[in-house]
Amino acid sequence: MRKRSWGFVAAGLLVALVLAGVVSNYASSHPDGLDSSLLKGCTVNADDEITGGSCPAQQAKDHELADSPLADYGIRGVDNGFLSTGLSGVAGVLLTFAVGGGMFWLLRRRGPADAPGQPTDTDVRQSAGTAD
Repeated sequence: MRKRSWGFVAAGLLVALVLAGVVSNYASSHPDGLDSSLLKGCTVNADDEITGGSCPAQQAKDHELADSPLADYGIRGVDNGFLSTGLSGVAGVLLTFAVGGGMFWLLRRRGPADAPGQPTDTDVRQSAGTAD
């Protein structure tokens, strides 16, 4: 990869880390469209707990990974909510970058010199009698 490309990748990673680590803490705490549509027909209190009515959200269950270390947009064991959300965002960006970068590295286009058993440009020129 060229030096210019590395700078672009590093800048993109830095922006993603800042967005995940800091800006994510200022996201809306109000339910999104899916949550609000599932609550139609129910009455909820100030803590968003269902207090009456009938709606699809009443059949909701905890996810199997609800007690995992990164559940609910935070890190279990970190009491500061701002820090917990920021750290989980940074961990997610780094994990995604590592997996994506690893996949690109494994699937990268290799030159003829990198492919075992394939003749290199020098081998082809030597066999044609035009070697430098």
